Amino acid sequence: MMNEELRRILRKQRYAVIGRHSGVKLCHWMRQSLLYGRECYKQSFYGIESHRCLQMTPSLNYCTQSCLFCWRYQGFTETFFKDEVDDPEYILEESIQAQRRLITGFKGDVRCDHRKWMEANNPNMVACSLSGEPTLYPRLGEFFDVCHRRGMITFLVTNGTTPEVLENLDPLPTQLYVSVVAPDREVYKRLCVPLVSNGWEKLIQTLELLPSLDTRVVIRHTLVDGWNMDDKYVEKYAKLDEKASPLFVEPKAYVFVGYSRRRMSISNMPSHSSVKSFGEKLSALLGYEMVMERSDSRVVLLASDPKKRKIR
Repeated sequence: MMNEELRRILRKQRYAVIGRHSGVKLCHWMRQSLLYGRECYKQSFYGIESHRCLQMTPSLNYCTQSCLFCWRYQGFTETFFKDEVDDPEYILEESIQAQRRLITGFKGDVRCDHRKWMEANNPNMVACSLSGEPTLYPRLGEFFDVCHRRGMITFLVTNGTTPEVLENLDPLPTQLYVSVVAPDREVYKRLCVPLVSNGWEKLIQTLELLPSLDTRVVIRHTLVDGWNMDDKYVEKYAKLDEKASPLFVEPKAYVFVGYSRRRMSISNMPSHSSVKSFGEKLSALLGYEMVMERSDSRVVLLASDPKKRKIR
């Protein structure tokens, strides 16, 4: 069972806690889409609908890293599930119900697009990325199966420390993000603060596994100024990306939000121009094309095949 103090903290942060270990929280872009017609960069890049995205996790306080740039509260982090876990059907259904409760108040706002609000009550996409390391949830494949049977797109974000899970995951998500936020072992240990002894080695195993997985793969480089984006590191990232042979690479700025503000400073958040410059150098080494950018999210998209960019 989740620690009651952690539940209190999460609820204060406007998480909806689901069962024993899952959670939902409205994305910033849900509000922007409903009230102002501004869409998430993933809508621009991949064609998903921001207002129909369910941002959740089946592993609120379970992770294999304690990254300095992470926005979440890390006081009760566990590295594996010791007790019985909740049923995938239950997690998805309760997550949808929680999201419906969280968006109830938008309906009465005169700025709200009523059509979008109605659609938001029936999400068609699950972003399994909110907090923690989702691959630690031992029934993740069953969860994706439940989502897919409902006709939902699934995005999974993982830190890459569980290659054995990805190798056996069935079904795979619609799109798999692997976070590569360090160019080498030394930076990885200082910035990602692994809670397992072989985190870097596991990440390398994951990168080597990715070309064999039958799904869309994205490598995300979360860039933290002063830590992991010096020019001297670009070639090292390129070599890591070449192992993975992803369809896309997303260099994206660290954002100075949440509990990361206790570990980082505003100066660690890169400008969009510096992210774009990093992306241009990386794309030249990889032979990828820079196909899109979003300055409001400080992110650029590199693609090996731009024609495959849209999911729908």
